[in-house]
Amino acid sequence: MSSTRHIRGSGLKQADTPAVPLGETLAKVRADIREGLYTGHTSGVARDHVQGNVVILPKALAADFLRYCQRNPKPCPLLAVSEPGEPMLPKLGADIDIRTDVPRYRVWRRGELVDEPTDIRALWRDDLVSFVIGCSFSFEQALLDAGLAMRHIDQNRNVAMYRTNIATEPAGPFHGPLVVSMRPLRAAAAIRAIQVTSRFPDVHGAPVHIGDPALIGIKDLALPDYGDPVDVMRDELPVFWACGVTPQAAIAQARPEFCITHAPGAMLITDLLNHQLASF
Repeated sequence: MSSTRHIRGSGLKQADTPAVPLGETLAKVRADIREGLYTGHTSGVARDHVQGNVVILPKALAADFLRYCQRNPKPCPLLAVSEPGEPMLPKLGADIDIRTDVPRYRVWRRGELVDEPTDIRALWRDDLVSFVIGCSFSFEQALLDAGLAMRHIDQNRNVAMYRTNIATEPAGPFHGPLVVSMRPLRAAAAIRAIQVTSRFPDVHGAPVHIGDPALIGIKDLALPDYGDPVDVMRDELPVFWACGVTPQAAIAQARPEFCITHAPGAMLITDLLNHQLASF
């Protein structure tokens, strides 16, 4: 029998993460997600392919959210924006359907998290606009290729994510704290990680902070706001990148009547290849 854990900040419970389907082809992974056979996080899945955070809003709020992303490009680098009511995203993949191709969604009503379905076709409306935002999972392959170990991947865990005391630039009703993801690295590896991830501004780019988490308002690394904790060894530094879960904190502040996002760590996997996003 699978166990469950509470989702911080909500009354919901989430099933333990299933085994990551490492080594599966993109077509197989997408088919499993679409059929509801895989519902977990996508860190380490289809590693060569660009992954994206998802925000789906009514058209009436789309312009404000677009400005929010433009004003906060570090946590919210836009990869694609749909036409109202259009579930397909041809820029990201010939057969991608935003209603079925995310392993797990979050449904928000008036800023409250009310459900975590694996298919949103029954909730789809003609006025919904989909935003896909770059994800740090996409630069992890470059870090791995550079010989840097990712502990959360090695331990089959979701990456640890934290709300900070750094405010984002508001736009309309959207405002809130910067959310960061954390990966522990030794000092030399952290320097190399800066060099590697600086090449990928479309998926958050270089870290925003290294070292003492208290300086950015994080009280306890063992208690992430999203994702799973990982150990930071005595000879390691916590390295923090801007995170595409930031819009979920802004949505909680804006309290839209209706909104859908991805569940943290459960990303849309696109047909794009990570190396295509490298700026140099």
